[in-house]
Amino acid sequence: MPNLENSNQTTNEQNHKSDAAPKKSLRDLTELIPLFFGAGVIIFLDQLTKSLVVKNIPFLGTWLPENLIQFHQHFRIVHWRNSGAAFGIFSDGNTFFLILAVLASIFIISFYPMIAKEEWSLRLAMIFQLGGALGNMIDRIRYGYVIDFISVKNFPVFNIADSCISIGVAILLLGILIQEIKLRKNKQDTPEMTITTPTRKEEAE
Repeated sequence: MPNLENSNQTTNEQNHKSDAAPKKSLRDLTELIPLFFGAGVIIFLDQLTKSLVVKNIPFLGTWLPENLIQFHQHFRIVHWRNSGAAFGIFSDGNTFFLILAVLASIFIISFYPMIAKEEWSLRLAMIFQLGGALGNMIDRIRYGYVIDFISVKNFPVFNIADSCISIGVAILLLGILIQEIKLRKNKQDTPEMTITTPTRKEEAE
């Protein structure tokens, strides 16, 4: 005769697992809200500024408000096209960097829910990185190159997406540095335990 109690228990466990799977999936989606919201704000600002540059400044043209024209040699807005990486590195690699941006975005979206909420620096770095990667990726799909427009001195021309990628790296390094300092401080504050071996006289007593 089949054991109905064990059968019911197995069925209940299977139902519990099937109920837990959607809850976990829903929790992961909820965890992604800050990532998508932050990246969305960055993408909006990035695409808005690029659109203004394309509409109002001819290719290779420059612009500055009249009251700031004396700073033209140090800073200016210029309409520039870049088919390479951020800051004009590795030109004529649009397809390669498009694929790289897609892979990086998939990795960030997959990895973000695994980051503990206490790791705020890593979470913030991922938001900046995703926003920057997607901002430039939209350009590569739309134009076949990236619109750059911020020119500072002799530094390569860049855009908001490039800046966010760099900020993300800086936040990540800063977070690692802070974590290292905390670990060293905790190690110094924790007293070392010393183990003493009793002498023969002490053992005899």
